[in-house]
Amino acid sequence: MPGIAVEIVIDAPASFVWGDVQDIRSHVDWMQDAAAIRFLSESTQGVGTRFECDTVVGPFKLTDVMEITEWETARRMGVRHQGIVGGTGVFSLTPSGSATVFSWVEELDFPWYFAGPIGASIARPVLKAIWRGNLRRLKKRIEARWAEERTAR
Repeated sequence: MPGIAVEIVIDAPASFVWGDVQDIRSHVDWMQDAAAIRFLSESTQGVGTRFECDTVVGPFKLTDVMEITEWETARRMGVRHQGIVGGTGVFSLTPSGSATVFSWVEELDFPWYFAGPIGASIARPVLKAIWRGNLRRLKKRIEARWAEERTAR
């Protein structure tokens, strides 16, 4: 499947954005398609962290097993999908003045019983729309917290 890439500008420094995103358990709070996360490893952060994510996209429900493969504080988090749908994903944070460009790229492999490449081509625009919404929710969440923190100073 060709990669899916979405990005958004968040009005907060990368270190502040990372402070929220590094909490993998909180991803269910801003990812519409993530229903629940259960850790399979003792660690909950960093390379080697493994977890299951109950994923729901329309009528499709699956458990996505993931492992963190990259962890660069305030810069990058990579994941390998090891469940029914395989592939890789990366969150990248790039400072832009006082803001952060948050990029999300996924390369997914659909199994034959999800119609393989044909299923992937159908899923691509749907997933892209869902992930754009996810990033809008993340932006709103982080910018509200950033505004609170600046006011408290």
